[in-house]
Amino acid sequence: MLSRPKPGESEVDLLRFQSQFLASGAAPAVQLVKNESRRGASANLDQPRLQDQRDVVMLDNLPDLPPALVPAPPKRAKPSPGRPLADHVDPEERLNRHDQHITAVLTKIIERDTSSVAVNLPVPSGVAFPPVFHRSQERQRKPATSGKRSIFAQEIAARRGSEASIPPVREVVSTQDQPEGAVTCESLTPREQDHQLPCGSQNFQGPHLITGKGLRDQEAEQEAQTIHEENIARLQAMAPEEILQEQQRLLAQLDPSLVAFLRSRGRTHEQAEEKAIKEQRAGGPSVEVTGEEPIRPTSASEPRQEDELEPGTPALALPVAPHKEWLHMDTVELDKLHWTQDLPPLRRQQTQERMQARFSLQGELLAPDVDLPTHLGLHHHGEEAERAGYSLQELFHLTRSQVSQQRALALHVLAQIISRAQAGEFGDRLVGSVLRLLLDAGFLFLLRFSLDDRVDGVIAAAVRALRALLVAPGDEELLDSTFSWYHGAMVFPLMPTQKDKDDEDEDEEPSGEKAKRKSPEEGNQPPSDLARHDVIKVKMLGQLLLSHDLEGMHMLGKRGPQGLGSTCIWQIYLSHPQGLLATNLLPRLRYVLEVTCPGPSVVLDILAVLIRLARHSLESATRVLECPRLIETIVREFLPTSWSPAGVGPTTSLHNVPCAAAMKLLRVLASAGRNIAARLLSSFDLRSCLCRFVAEAPQELALPPEEAEMLNTESFRLWAVAASYGQGCDLYRELYPVLIRALQVMPKELSTHLSQPLSMQRIAALLTVLTQLTLAASSTALQPSSDSAEAGLSATPSLITWTQVSGLQPLVEPCLRQTLKLLPRPEMWRALGPVPTACLLFLDAYYQTWSQQPDLCPGDWLQDMERLSEELLLPLLSQPTLGSLWDSLGRCSPLCNPQSCAPVPEALPSLVSLGCTGGCPPFSLAGSASPFPVLTSLLTLFNTLARIHKGLCGQLAAVLAAPGLQSYFLQCVAPMAAPLLTPFSVWALRHEYHLQYLALSLAQRAATFQPVPATNAALHHGMALALLSRLLPGSEHLAHELLLSFVFRLEFLPERTSGGPEAADFSDQLSLGSSRDPGCGRGALLAQACQDLPSIRSCYLTHCSLARASLLASQALYRGELQRVPALLLPLPEEPLLPTDWPFLPLIHLYHRASDTPSGLPPADTVGTAVRALQWVLVLESWRPQALWAVPPGARLARLMCVFLVDSELFRETPIQRLVAALLARLCQPEVLPNLNLDCPLPGLASFPDLYANFLEHFEAVSFGDHLFGALVLLPLQRRFSVTFRLALFGEHVGALRALGLPLTQLPVSLECYTGPPEDNLALLQLYFRALVTGALRPHWCPVLYAVTVAHVNSFIFSQDPKSSDEVKAARRSMLQKTWLLADEGLRQHLLHYKLPNPTLPEGFELYPQLPTLRQQYLQRLTLGMTQNGVSET
Repeated sequence: MLSRPKPGESEVDLLRFQSQFLASGAAPAVQLVKNESRRGASANLDQPRLQDQRDVVMLDNLPDLPPALVPAPPKRAKPSPGRPLADHVDPEERLNRHDQHITAVLTKIIERDTSSVAVNLPVPSGVAFPPVFHRSQERQRKPATSGKRSIFAQEIAARRGSEASIPPVREVVSTQDQPEGAVTCESLTPREQDHQLPCGSQNFQGPHLITGKGLRDQEAEQEAQTIHEENIARLQAMAPEEILQEQQRLLAQLDPSLVAFLRSRGRTHEQAEEKAIKEQRAGGPSVEVTGEEPIRPTSASEPRQEDELEPGTPALALPVAPHKEWLHMDTVELDKLHWTQDLPPLRRQQTQERMQARFSLQGELLAPDVDLPTHLGLHHHGEEAERAGYSLQELFHLTRSQVSQQRALALHVLAQIISRAQAGEFGDRLVGSVLRLLLDAGFLFLLRFSLDDRVDGVIAAAVRALRALLVAPGDEELLDSTFSWYHGAMVFPLMPTQKDKDDEDEDEEPSGEKAKRKSPEEGNQPPSDLARHDVIKVKMLGQLLLSHDLEGMHMLGKRGPQGLGSTCIWQIYLSHPQGLLATNLLPRLRYVLEVTCPGPSVVLDILAVLIRLARHSLESATRVLECPRLIETIVREFLPTSWSPAGVGPTTSLHNVPCAAAMKLLRVLASAGRNIAARLLSSFDLRSCLCRFVAEAPQELALPPEEAEMLNTESFRLWAVAASYGQGCDLYRELYPVLIRALQVMPKELSTHLSQPLSMQRIAALLTVLTQLTLAASSTALQPSSDSAEAGLSATPSLITWTQVSGLQPLVEPCLRQTLKLLPRPEMWRALGPVPTACLLFLDAYYQTWSQQPDLCPGDWLQDMERLSEELLLPLLSQPTLGSLWDSLGRCSPLCNPQSCAPVPEALPSLVSLGCTGGCPPFSLAGSASPFPVLTSLLTLFNTLARIHKGLCGQLAAVLAAPGLQSYFLQCVAPMAAPLLTPFSVWALRHEYHLQYLALSLAQRAATFQPVPATNAALHHGMALALLSRLLPGSEHLAHELLLSFVFRLEFLPERTSGGPEAADFSDQLSLGSSRDPGCGRGALLAQACQDLPSIRSCYLTHCSLARASLLASQALYRGELQRVPALLLPLPEEPLLPTDWPFLPLIHLYHRASDTPSGLPPADTVGTAVRALQWVLVLESWRPQALWAVPPGARLARLMCVFLVDSELFRETPIQRLVAALLARLCQPEVLPNLNLDCPLPGLASFPDLYANFLEHFEAVSFGDHLFGALVLLPLQRRFSVTFRLALFGEHVGALRALGLPLTQLPVSLECYTGPPEDNLALLQLYFRALVTGALRPHWCPVLYAVTVAHVNSFIFSQDPKSSDEVKAARRSMLQKTWLLADEGLRQHLLHYKLPNPTLPEGFELYPQLPTLRQQYLQRLTLGMTQNGVSET
């Protein structure tokens, strides 16, 4: 048996196996059948086939070398065997012979002229969709005769039957008036028509096929007539046989469908001619069609509309009559042609009923009664078809279209709507918020899914809509224009606070009310708080949505989710709380930038969205930085150091071209934190980018002028941010010549480019960089802090020395002089923008750094400061134009003018924006005429000079005497509501507080060297107190400095030396009407408080201490210690640093500490802390009452009650007793007492009734009849307060009545406050009567309440109100009877003969000598009835 070849055997082995197989003569296992070659099939037909023919490999005849590669001979198409192709036949002639295209007939084709063709507008339709077929209509028809048929089949059969009843056209065409023996074309068979001459060949009326349509008006008719005459001449010259032969040839060449079309056209014209002839013969009237009425083509096969409609249905007036010959129109269903009708007339809304809002394609809100033409494309919707515009629900529906253009259009319209809503264009024309409605409907989901679309247009529209939603127009312009202000680079994060979330939840309706008016369609509505708390960190589906194909999410536009199996999509949502950034938004944006290479507008939109995400918070900025390849792509594609110059015209692509928005993104990221800035500089080679874009002037960059200016400006700003952390300072040595050259040409640019805002912004950015670099030079002179962590930060040596920056001041000061010369010219002064501010801030940093150099002579900088003051600053103070700036402070102040900080109409807490759409008004803090930036920088320079050179304090402090500043301070200290903390207000108020603090700081420095006028001192002290309670997070250093060196200084309490204590004693004697011990009066207490001010300051520095980390970060920012600055992103401003009741903080801390101590032992130095706090509160109550205006009297009373709840001995201390009594007397003054309201919620207190119940329990346990304690217990028992307090005393703590021995003469308020009006609570009156009858309340135990209860019981038992209920009448009768039968004759006499209150009498009231007549008669009737009924005493 032969073996098979194995793997690895060579060709020699294979040949050996072949020879062995052939030698053996064995039969092959497979029979090989070879097909004959087509090429040699005809030649080998006669040769017999070999019986045993095998494929044998022979190596003998093979050549040693491979054959040469010679191209194969050209192939020739082989003709079929049955139809050989002769050599003499021309292929072109053969193709023409078999060509059946229409060009074989129409050889000369003229291009159609459409210049004069009229454009027919679409015909308006009244119904958008056909009516639905109802089964109730079937009852009117006859039942089906054959079997069970569906409703649809019965409907079709009925319509076919109606069509069959219409006679065909050829049956109704009249054949009269035909010539005798004439035969019509329709009467011939198709075969006869093929051999028949054209009908009417001897009577040609005109061309039927060629009309000249498409040619110019003057050539159309002439050309058609010329062709017609040529055809007639040619036909007349031909014999009938030639005509038939030519007809056969044409029919063979043309397409049969084309032939049928031409014949149908001929028949249509002939029928029209015959009809016209018959009308003329019959003498019928002819109708003339004007050009205004459209001509509708008619067809004999058109069915009658009345036959197609249901009985009772009005006939449809269709703009186009359907033809049966049209495709799929053999059965005309008129109910499906409703949409082709004209639109119904627009309904005029006569009532105030709300209507659905509709918008144009540009996002404009359309009025309900606006009538717009249909060609605008605003009527393509189903609901309210007569109204133009699209609703939000229809736009959501359009975003799910399968046509990409429709999806892009819908997203574009939604973006326009959002932009207009944020701009406040809708105002009060809409009910509710458009933005909130979109967010509740799932607009964020829709945008995120649209970003995953495959069509670039849809992606671009989605990015644009995302930018419109997240990026408020005007915000970035505002922050950029104020970057060079005093601490203008520091901003608050644009994220909602917890208070905003709570407020938005409270604004919503209760769930019960919502459920009552919820429609069935809204049963499955998604939760309304989808994007209510935070859009950027909104709870979305995150990775789950991106890893599963959830088609149900596309149903968001239907105002509710659809179930996906057994799990609702919103349940999935609620179980996966992820942020917007967790939906892979950043990687998707990176993919769009890197892979799809979108157009410039899309790139700018994406960069704007990334900038907004970076401003959200430190966490968001970190996510943007750490997104894989995102920053690398932006730096590589949009910040290249070399690029091809852009050509003339608009830029088609921003890739590989420097972009200012990309540089701004890096700057915003660097502002979020020191570590982010360091990573950007080290990991992405930003140093080379900064050198590239700073080294060249904007006009030398191969970019558009505006883009070059912005790129250069953003490069300076990024460098300034990095220098704020002490980073990037090594670039100063490399770019020193560039900076010096820029400073040298700055005066020329200020004079020539004054009208170019971008140039002014670039100059200000350059000065800001130099300011930060100058401050960096001062870090070498700072001593390391004792804290190890701070020492590690400050130990980093600065790369800039004082020698390198000392030459900058001679170049900047001339620029400042040049700008100050424009101050008298308002228009030119406003055009300078932030340049004067930046110059003043540079000089401040320059002198601050100069004074910190230990190796230099102090006399040098002191002399230079004197020179600057004499030559520039003091002459500036005497200019009237500077006074006008001070006068405009109140007009531009957001504190004095809260309307300038009012939120925009569509502002949502979840969409945080500054609300600067359309720019700020000129006379506002951020407006072009605002005095705040330049005055703040001027005060900064004055403070630095006054701190370094003490001799200049008096001269520079003259600025504080400006009338405009005094008037501004008076407005700020006046009682006003707390400013509303909105994103824009916190930004604006922070800059305003800077000016106020700097002015107060200058006043404090001047007060050290010269006496301050009493009026100014009191005003400045009041301003400091008001500012202390308003400072926002990030200003911890300012609050600490105010507490440390201003608030508790004797120089700002001029009342101490101007008779203030004596005036207080005199006022108390006049109000109380009695003289007290001079050593115990309020004047003595105030004098002692002034002596104890250092101890009071120490107490408040302890109890009002701020977080250490925040305080250190704030100190580093305001002191210019760059190595310790952690970030330029400020803390979230949820509330001011100190509460409005900060003077009571020590007392509150004592109360909480006592409550948290289980042992009840008082903390150390409790008495001293309480005394210091009460002393300071007394000072404020007496001399600075406006400082406590924000704390209502009820809250002050609650804080005083906390003193008695600390422990059982504190209130017995003599200083505490005197101070609390003085403060209680201030609360009970006639002008303060009406404002004491205990029935409303009090700030800082959960429930006053609970506090009072605790107070009563403590009084009952430890008071031992203390009169001051009792006075505080009695104060809430006044008749005008809630009955809850009186019920708590007489119902639950009746034992405390024995300890309330406060005499009537020491009652702080009038007794009439307790006795009037009469008590109307039956339960309390019964408690009063029970306490009197049982002896729990006696006149020598509690004289005040005894008089009160007797007055109320007497008024009740003798009242005869006819409107009283039966229960009240029975209780009154029973109480009077029991009073008459009382055994205690004194109590009986008091209850029956009470007249009116009189605190001068021992009992506290007057008595009737005898009862009045009416009362006596009433009592006799009652007693007589008791005798007759036999009532026994009980």
